Amino acid sequence: MASRLGAYLDSIRARDPAPHSRAEVLTYPGVWALGFHRVAHRLYRRRLYLLARMVNHWARAWTAIDIHPGAVIGRNFFIDHGFVVIGETAVIGDDVTIYQCVTLGGTSPDNGVRGKRHPTLSDGVIVGSGAQVLGPITVGARARVGANAVVTKDVAEGAVMVGIPARPTTVEGGKGETRFLAYGTPCSEMFDPQTQKVELLRCELETLRKRLDAMIADEEQKRA
Repeated sequence: MASRLGAYLDSIRARDPAPHSRAEVLTYPGVWALGFHRVAHRLYRRRLYLLARMVNHWARAWTAIDIHPGAVIGRNFFIDHGFVVIGETAVIGDDVTIYQCVTLGGTSPDNGVRGKRHPTLSDGVIVGSGAQVLGPITVGARARVGANAVVTKDVAEGAVMVGIPARPTTVEGGKGETRFLAYGTPCSEMFDPQTQKVELLRCELETLRKRLDAMIADEEQKRA
């Protein structure tokens, strides 16, 4: 138990240079929120829904982080700062990092039927501050969601998503990032907020070119 806790605290220190010791990490609201969630989730699985909700409400009041007891969360999950909302059917893999003011939100069926309504984050995903990941979608392993992005469709493995609605964009050299990416956004000139829109427009232009080429090829095939 102690070794697992130590490994978890070390995984946070590897992603956040601010703390000077494991003890300091123990003061983080995200650590306490996850601890309370582990208790609430066990109660939820035993169908003690009211008790699970009570633990959830206490955790939310103390940490400003709202994790529904039904959410499934893997190892080494790190919420940096807080003010995060995670829905009932969300599934979070191992080594996932979420920054402040993120919502893993769901779709609410108008017929009241329960089901998968919230996103699934695969291993190693990073979600930047203010991002909204909505609906029963899947964010692929090691994908990065930039700050304030709104994601409503599946995200490919290793993709970097930016904008509203979020769209995939390239990283330097056309290669996926292998290092940890704070806030899910590369801090380079290409990803400066003033040039980010240009990069999105470039991606749109490339998509339109591919569609045009496909239409021309189809027309030539019909003529032949």
